[in-house]
Amino acid sequence: MACKGLQEGETVASLKKESESLKKKLDEERGKLSDIELNQVAEKVEVLGPLCIKTRRVLKGHGNKVLCMDWCKDKRRLVSSSQDGKVIVWDAFTLNKEHAVSLPCTWVLTCAYAPSGCAVACGGLDNKCSVFPLSLDKNENLSAKKKSVAMHTNYVSGCTFTSSDMQGCDKKANVWDMRSGQNVQSFETHESDINCVKYYPSGDAFASASDDATCRFYDLRADREVAIYQKDSIIFGASTVDFSLSGRLLFAGYNDYTINLWDTLKGTRVSVLFGHENRVSRVRVSPDGTALCSASWDNTLRIWS
Repeated sequence: MACKGLQEGETVASLKKESESLKKKLDEERGKLSDIELNQVAEKVEVLGPLCIKTRRVLKGHGNKVLCMDWCKDKRRLVSSSQDGKVIVWDAFTLNKEHAVSLPCTWVLTCAYAPSGCAVACGGLDNKCSVFPLSLDKNENLSAKKKSVAMHTNYVSGCTFTSSDMQGCDKKANVWDMRSGQNVQSFETHESDINCVKYYPSGDAFASASDDATCRFYDLRADREVAIYQKDSIIFGASTVDFSLSGRLLFAGYNDYTINLWDTLKGTRVSVLFGHENRVSRVRVSPDGTALCSASWDNTLRIWS
């Protein structure tokens, strides 16, 4: 039955050979487009000046590793999730905890703020993606209003209220067509697991962070990697990335407790932020681009500007 559609003279072996030949030709054509690297194009671009970024706030309240965080669109509030089984909504200006929810399991791996600011979502080892509506009444029992919107067969590692990014633990970054469910592009230049991806502000490219201690920049139009951010002195894996509002800076959190700032165009490191005492699990630039929040396994979040 598998060979029913074969034409005269065709065999499975011959078709496999033909497909391998076509794949080789496609790789050759793609290679012809790799005429210049991004850092070479950016040689005439002005070098970034000295950056003075300091910790402005330290949010303490979690009893264990902070695994994820997300900004609210109001540029003031943020939500964080932790291994202690709690989800906390913070006021980043006053450091006050506006809401705190305890989940029935530990390791709340992911959280997200709704664009409206009226709800947060979270998930983890309970295999569920749960949504909590927020209200002005801080004494309200949010757990009673919890709604499970999805049940997975294994733990939930990421959630968002917008179109989801692409990432995976097979060294691949895949781009999906949400209408057809088809994988339309794959990038396989990392040498170890990919921990995070983030779209460039224009939407034409994305960056990835990997356990191979590198961050890479992929252009969707060129269908290839156009830059790699690495140094011989960096030997620990990169766990998270985010872009500045302009896209000129790439913020990357690493397992050696640091946050490295990279010049996206020139591929050079322009600064290193120290302060956390354990692995940096998430970095996110505020919606207006004036602040950076980092979450860490040292049980704290830090606001930088």
